[in-house]
Amino acid sequence: MKPHAIELLISDCDGVLVDSEILSERVLMEELSKYVPRVELERLLDGTFGLITRDIIQMVQARFNVELPATLLSDIRTRSEQLIATHVEPIPGVKQALERIDLPLAVASNSLRHSVESSVARAGLTERVAGNIFSADMVTHPKPAPDVYLLAAKTMGVAPEHCIVIEDSATGVRAALAAGMRVIGFTGASHIPPSHADTLRRLGVTALISHMDELPAQIAALRETAASGDGH
Repeated sequence: MKPHAIELLISDCDGVLVDSEILSERVLMEELSKYVPRVELERLLDGTFGLITRDIIQMVQARFNVELPATLLSDIRTRSEQLIATHVEPIPGVKQALERIDLPLAVASNSLRHSVESSVARAGLTERVAGNIFSADMVTHPKPAPDVYLLAAKTMGVAPEHCIVIEDSATGVRAALAAGMRVIGFTGASHIPPSHADTLRRLGVTALISHMDELPAQIAALRETAASGDGH
């Protein structure tokens, strides 16, 4: 079967455009370890990056049978946003890579829109993204549900099968695949464990890259394959 042409690139934000996951994780661990043992908390949360904070809090409450403060979610979100806004660094090479790819670009994230806008600006990509931001507060069900990716495709006027997604988390990969999109897995952010590439490969990513320098060539190769009619 001839592969579909690629007409839209959709990027995750945290861990793909900016190296923010490690900052968010620091705040999350500091706040939650006030209420539950840190060693057990680390074990529970291993590999859960990409989930929204609300779901993580629910996991912790269920696992430890503890009632966490009602303000905890907003406290974590506020601290994380402040830290990211002032300290986050772009993923190395991401601006240059995305500016070399001649496809429309959208960003689909499990963060809130104002936080995504801030991170896009920190990465120097405001003009490239051109306001095409889709966030968790714009859909009923965030990732791993496909909603935010489907919203991006629909708004941009591109069928899901003509979209290619760049994602770092298993949560995001599941969301994009559920939306019917191809996915390039990115393993170059500072929070990514050594075994993560195997995890993404098992989920069914089309390709894996460890540095943004590789992205333009990978996209070009996939577009060439689609144009030639090779592949599956």
